[in-house]
Amino acid sequence: MSNLIFTNARLIDPETGADAPGWVHVADGRIVAKGEGAAPSIDAQVIDCGGHCLAPGIVDLGVKVCEPGERHKESYKSAGLAAAAGGVTTIVTRPDTLPAVDTPETLEFATRRAQADAPVNVLPMAALTKGREGREMTEIGFLLDAGAVAFTDCDHVIADTKVFTRALTYAKSCGALVIAHPQEPGLSAGAAATSGKFAALRGLPAVSPMAERMGLDRDIALLEMTGAAYHADQITTARALPALERAKRNGLDITAGTSIHHLTLNELDVADYRTFFKVKPPLRSEDDRQAVIEAVRAGLIDTISSMHTPQDEESKRLPFEEAASGAVALETLLPAALRLYHSDQLDLPTLFRAMALNPAKRLGLDSGRLSEGAPADLVLFDPDVPFVLDRFTLRSKSQNTPFDGQRMQGKVTATYVAGQEVYRRP
Repeated sequence: MSNLIFTNARLIDPETGADAPGWVHVADGRIVAKGEGAAPSIDAQVIDCGGHCLAPGIVDLGVKVCEPGERHKESYKSAGLAAAAGGVTTIVTRPDTLPAVDTPETLEFATRRAQADAPVNVLPMAALTKGREGREMTEIGFLLDAGAVAFTDCDHVIADTKVFTRALTYAKSCGALVIAHPQEPGLSAGAAATSGKFAALRGLPAVSPMAERMGLDRDIALLEMTGAAYHADQITTARALPALERAKRNGLDITAGTSIHHLTLNELDVADYRTFFKVKPPLRSEDDRQAVIEAVRAGLIDTISSMHTPQDEESKRLPFEEAASGAVALETLLPAALRLYHSDQLDLPTLFRAMALNPAKRLGLDSGRLSEGAPADLVLFDPDVPFVLDRFTLRSKSQNTPFDGQRMQGKVTATYVAGQEVYRRP
């Protein structure tokens, strides 16, 4: 196993909030010591970080890998290579595949594929209801035994409140985490944009930001009834934040995330119907974006994820209303997040608290840290190197990114999983 010492590093520690020069000693796949200043003399392979940032590897909660069913869009191999190149050491996969991951057999198939092909850690989520249809809950206990780390129907909101209540109650009894997509399904059906002047001028079917708050309000009420552990996958509007704050203050077991696209883009980026900017929920106003950034800074929103959703060219090269929603983001998550750092809105420990530490804590993992005993899942990156993104260089099979052709700043130098190098920038 590895015996390494990373020297001359700028350590980004999300647990302590530190951003300071230091060193990290890794042995047998785990961190055994770290410190500030010059490294001690240790019999180990020395890796000179050249003053670049060394941080815990990103734990990306909510990645779509299109196996089984749509392997032409993304495979475990291509997603794993993209993750490694983006500093993501753990991908937590969604069950919105064809067929859905709703049985132990399907889950075990996905796990075997991931272990065989992906160079990074892969943790599967399972569907909360069979076929993600919102009618009958899955066998949560058996799926937990098969390795599911959480349960979600992704963007299929369970409209039947009684079914959702039963699922939450059973999940509570099993100690399982439920991840939901807060949205009022009737209001949001068919929407391609957020309601307002922009959507009206473009003639796009739109949804009010209130739909997110209404969905969250309902889920919070059910949490009060059931006491289940709950994570909102994407909070993207200012209107939803007071309800989230009240639920946390009242002691409910609730956390929330947001996507990198909602943190760094707004509805005006759609411009003249650019479908690579069509995501779900739709991009919001600039006021909403700023409110969500502040919520991440304050810790009200716990996690930042890529919401990596591969789509092929045929599904994106359509009129805006008909085009598929979603964007790839495993490789662009870190450089996009660094936009918030370079604009002095979020510091690096805060970013890695949301991208690594908090997702790991929510799933009960010991990764996402630089503390002694933690897995040596690490990302070494230069936050200042500028580049222009070319989507055709991305390692994902699908290249539907809204950042194509944009100037970005910050590149991964190397990625390590359990002390083993799984990526190094050419």
